[in-house]
Amino acid sequence: MIKSFKILWQKDSFERDFITWLLILKEYRQPTGLNWGCCLNIKGLELEELQAFLGTYHLPKYRAAQIFDWLYQKGAADWEEISVLPKSLREKFRAEGVSLGRLETVAVENDPDGTRKYLFQLEDGRRVESVYLPDAERHTVCFSTQVGCAVGCLFCATGQLGWSRNLTAAEIIEQPLRIGRDAGVRINSLVAMGQGEPLLNVENLLKAVRIMNHPQGMGIGARHITISTCGIVPGIQRLAEEPLQLNLAISLHAADDRLRDRLMPINRKYPLAAVLEACHAYLQKTNRRITFEYTMIAGVNDRPEDLRNLAGLLSGLLCHINLIPFNPIPGKDWRRSDPARVRLFEKELLLAGIETTVRKERGTRLSAACGQLQGKYQNEHSSPVS
Repeated sequence: MIKSFKILWQKDSFERDFITWLLILKEYRQPTGLNWGCCLNIKGLELEELQAFLGTYHLPKYRAAQIFDWLYQKGAADWEEISVLPKSLREKFRAEGVSLGRLETVAVENDPDGTRKYLFQLEDGRRVESVYLPDAERHTVCFSTQVGCAVGCLFCATGQLGWSRNLTAAEIIEQPLRIGRDAGVRINSLVAMGQGEPLLNVENLLKAVRIMNHPQGMGIGARHITISTCGIVPGIQRLAEEPLQLNLAISLHAADDRLRDRLMPINRKYPLAAVLEACHAYLQKTNRRITFEYTMIAGVNDRPEDLRNLAGLLSGLLCHINLIPFNPIPGKDWRRSDPARVRLFEKELLLAGIETTVRKERGTRLSAACGQLQGKYQNEHSSPVS
């Protein structure tokens, strides 16, 4: 037992420490009838943690492997579905409140191109969005990492909702699991580009990623998992040390500090020079190409000087620029750049030797920008949950 706890204490996530105390409580509690497991969603446990948890029931390690397989390979959403476990054990877990997740689908929007946008409700009543993007053999989920966002980018609908809290590892994992189950497909590609700033919740994010990447988990290859950030320098440094070969995307959107300060207030804390320094260190450490995302807003960041600044900033860097048509949001009279201007940017950046593409638009008939479905749902219902 002590050895199992030692494994958990070596982890630095608050969520892991909390799980440790739950395990201690179960092991040493007095017979008070306490429903100790009411807060424990085992989808937040890595395999070694699940083994430690089941050890408190004096169960062999192979039971953890069985549960792991049923949760992530077979997509079980209820104890009753995990038929490999004895019925008495399933009933015991259910009676003690050990959860397999409580993510509730509140709304789904469907586009003729196959894109689906989901609004999920968490156990505490808060809501987050996720998007399913099918494309031939690739089944991608764009998932959220926070309830709302504190970064406050002016072109993002999520920033208008404010920030409530970080998602747990379990809540992150449940998004692609629920979508895969609903769509009847095996999710094989992930992007952390939903609501929230992923690298402000980096430990829960990476814990979820390790479970989603684990061969006995969802089995999604690290090269098919992309982490997007507005430029949180400590988080970029943390990713550089991560052994998994994840993809890094930087939400750039402006190539000079004055404009970026206005569009993305986080730039005042982590200006372009600091972000680029972290990117150079990341490349030196990983030799993995970085994607820079650039949302094009007419008259704001698509001027000739913006093109010159962008080419100058990223010239010589192992990178790819993804030009993104702006999705209009309520309260802003901005409009997307003219297609001819977008093509000009693409042409000139390619001539400058920088690999550049224009993002293929998906789900154009949906509440496209992050946060729009949540805002739309709140406006249509008299008693919204924040």
